[in-house]
Amino acid sequence: MARPEQVLLLEPQHELKFRGPFTDVVTATLKLTNPTDRNVCFKVKTTAPRRYCVRPNSGIIDAGTSINVYVMLQPFDYDPNEKSKHKFMVQSMLAPYDMTDMEGVWKEAKPEELMDSKLRCAFEMPLENDKTHESEIIKTVSSSASVKTEHSVLPKSASASLDDGEVKKIMEECKRLQMEVQRLREENKQIREDDGLRKRKVTSLAPAHSSSTMATTAVRDEGLSTRVLAFCVLFFVIGVIIGKLAL
Repeated sequence: MARPEQVLLLEPQHELKFRGPFTDVVTATLKLTNPTDRNVCFKVKTTAPRRYCVRPNSGIIDAGTSINVYVMLQPFDYDPNEKSKHKFMVQSMLAPYDMTDMEGVWKEAKPEELMDSKLRCAFEMPLENDKTHESEIIKTVSSSASVKTEHSVLPKSASASLDDGEVKKIMEECKRLQMEVQRLREENKQIREDDGLRKRKVTSLAPAHSSSTMATTAVRDEGLSTRVLAFCVLFFVIGVIIGKLAL
């Protein structure tokens, strides 16, 4: 009696391709899809079990789902003149509704219940153009990753340069400077008022006192200029502190 047709959908359907170089493990992916409304048991077998590692090599695929089987080719000395004769077989069967032991199900399975699909293996070495293209892609990905890393690290390092305690101290210093500026403004205003009052008094004083009054006014003006200079310096310091916080 002929075996039933395979219910699983295989991707790829007929050939597993392994792309070199083969100095390290090369992995090919086999996707198994179960389009039925029944759970399906499967096994993956090969004619060269010592050359491959298959994970998973058996299991159950639930109805309407799929899994990926990873076929790992072990390192070997590649000969381009030698064609691969390795083959794989995907064996499957509908899972019984009352299944408790999968190994027991396989042992008791009848030949007419088993379905299978076969795949051949193909080894390929990348061409020189492909190698150049791949190396360019790797360089591009590496450079973009390094740029992203720099952008992601810079803000972090900038924020780390000022911890919470330093920020608090700077804010307190800024507040103190603002109060000092306000005090200087009030003093400057008071000086202007006093100066205006003195000027009015000067006009009413006798000519004998004019020389002493002018000397006093000059001293006051000199004090006013000194305060204005201090006022400008404080504003410059505040600007520098705010600039550091913005960075």
